[in-house]
Amino acid sequence: MSAEFTSLAEFQQLVAAAPGVDQQAMGEAEARNGQLTKPPGALGRLEDMAIWYAGWRGNPRPSIDAPQVIIFAGNHGVTAQGVSAFPAEVTAQMVLNFQHGGAAINQLSKAAGADLDVIALDLDTPTADFTQGPAMSEAEVVAALQAGWNAVKDDADLLVVGEMGIGNTTSAAAIAHALYVGEAEEWVGRGTGVDEAGLATKARVVREGVAMNNDPKGLEALRCLGGRELAGMVGAMARARVLRIPVILDGFIATAAAATLGEAVDGALDHVIAGHQSAESAHPALLAQLGMEPILSLNMRLGEGSGAAVAINILKAAVACHSGMATFAEAGVSDS
Repeated sequence: MSAEFTSLAEFQQLVAAAPGVDQQAMGEAEARNGQLTKPPGALGRLEDMAIWYAGWRGNPRPSIDAPQVIIFAGNHGVTAQGVSAFPAEVTAQMVLNFQHGGAAINQLSKAAGADLDVIALDLDTPTADFTQGPAMSEAEVVAALQAGWNAVKDDADLLVVGEMGIGNTTSAAAIAHALYVGEAEEWVGRGTGVDEAGLATKARVVREGVAMNNDPKGLEALRCLGGRELAGMVGAMARARVLRIPVILDGFIATAAAATLGEAVDGALDHVIAGHQSAESAHPALLAQLGMEPILSLNMRLGEGSGAAVAINILKAAVACHSGMATFAEAGVSDS
């Protein structure tokens, strides 16, 4: 069910034409939930998550058997502005660590029973410095979107997308500032651990980048202010929507990427749930803009899809209870 697209307009049309939730399956799942051997609502949000998942999978009694985690990596020209505490070379070094199984996301994916794929996107060709003009041409952002689209496995039944890219919290802050206005200072955080001077530099860069690119919105914000790894995540989330694969969203950078898709197409994020609230200072405000309540809040700020990978196990628990518990009738227990 792959598709080729050659422009942002074609990509947006594909997302707009994607199927919605299976209302019948969701209704049947809700009815089943009301018959399970527990007091009504006793499992709290686990019940809501299981019903949501069932609706997107089109199965009122689903299971999660094939979760996929995809990490996209890209380099940013804006790092020349001094926005990160680490050099751009760290991106490639961390990609090797992912590939050799040595990163946190490798362990968390394994613990969740998820397949992990690592997609490095033109690391030798950083995006342009967005304080001087658009970060990417349309052809470049479309290529990254296509790479993300193609990375999703047809038989996956749950998706987490993560990222690695020195400088990408600055891109994420710029996207949030462009989409939701406010002051640049409200959207920047310490990222890899910049000091007060670094934080002021990030705010200046965000402000200049958004102004230089004329306050871009939707997918134009992704093109002008984002990076290849952010576009890869967007492409993967879009493909998941077409395949009715639920997505667990990671932290600030993944949320900013998702926001460009949500702003471009109404309902494009209905198959997405927030995995966690990260320690990056602007993440709660960004989640609020999307109307998302995170599953977890563990003071994490690693990226890599790590917070969302932890949340896989919570969603698995929700679905296991929903599909595996007996109904009152099956258990021979009175419900009154």
